[in-house]
Amino acid sequence: MADISAVRLGFVGLGNIAHLHADEVIGVGGHVAAGADVDEGARHNFAEKYGADVFEDATEMYEHVDAVVVSTPNTFHEEYVTGALEAGLDVLVEKPLAHSLESAERIAEVASDAEGFCMVGFHNRFRGPVQVLDQYRTDGELGDVSHVEANYIRRRGVPGRGSWFTRKDVSGGGAVIDIGTHAIDVALYLMGFPEIEEVSAQTRAQFGPDDDYTYLNMWGYDEGAGGFDVEDSATAFVRCADGKTLSLEVAWASNRFPSQELVVRGDGGGAHLDMADDSLTVLDTSAAGADHHRDTEIETADAEAHGLEQEYFLEHVASGETPSMNTVEQGLAVQRVMDAIYRSSESGEAVTIE
Repeated sequence: MADISAVRLGFVGLGNIAHLHADEVIGVGGHVAAGADVDEGARHNFAEKYGADVFEDATEMYEHVDAVVVSTPNTFHEEYVTGALEAGLDVLVEKPLAHSLESAERIAEVASDAEGFCMVGFHNRFRGPVQVLDQYRTDGELGDVSHVEANYIRRRGVPGRGSWFTRKDVSGGGAVIDIGTHAIDVALYLMGFPEIEEVSAQTRAQFGPDDDYTYLNMWGYDEGAGGFDVEDSATAFVRCADGKTLSLEVAWASNRFPSQELVVRGDGGGAHLDMADDSLTVLDTSAAGADHHRDTEIETADAEAHGLEQEYFLEHVASGETPSMNTVEQGLAVQRVMDAIYRSSESGEAVTIE
């Protein structure tokens, strides 16, 4: 196994997400070497907590590290990912790949010719139950997976209105690009990333623009309805090649029970996966003894998906091998679905994906 402790890892964007990643890197035996941020306070806090060198200009940091984690707001992903790749570094960029399809395509173009590699931070793929279910699909135990129902729904969970999450010019979108991206990615992963042909969708802004939005708690500060110009929910239907389909429900706020459930339907078996508690039940039928239905509960070891993702990234940096998980091409496929969701909702019609 490659020595991940020898990798000099730098971070761009030193807010809460960078601290989460840095903690996980240390937890798996990695080394936090440096950080870069335009905010002086963020640089001070990062240096104090991790003993890392800090820089105002990320390009200066690139000379002192082997790889970079980019966790800036979405609209800045392209600038820092392409800059690091052009400097010959390996990159892990927090989901989504970018704030827009055009920006994601530019990242993919640079990554295709780069000396280093780029990985997209879809950590849910590293959950034990997701890995088990993907292996079952790969081994043919589910037969042909024809449909996945994917949900990521909060009862009340609009991020702080006025934060970058609720500003389209910085985030690129709302609930779809924030949490819907996770549901889309896991669903496509469990389908083997089929070719996507058509998307029909409707986005809504029902709660965020409400002056009387009622909630028990809110992540971050709240500037009120004036700080919100994105969608807070969406419903979508995705048609893929070979008759495969995906249905999606995503919401920051809704008057229903919260859900992070995925239902996988194959002709050899199916599954119910709940990412809120990592529970997994595989459903099939058997003629052994007598015809019967069989529901098998799967229990995996308790492991932190972010940490496993960081370890996987660092191992590939240390070994010089290109990862097969969380590739730019897969991140681009997710971005195409999100872009089509927005275009379909705006036009009121299904849109095709070339």
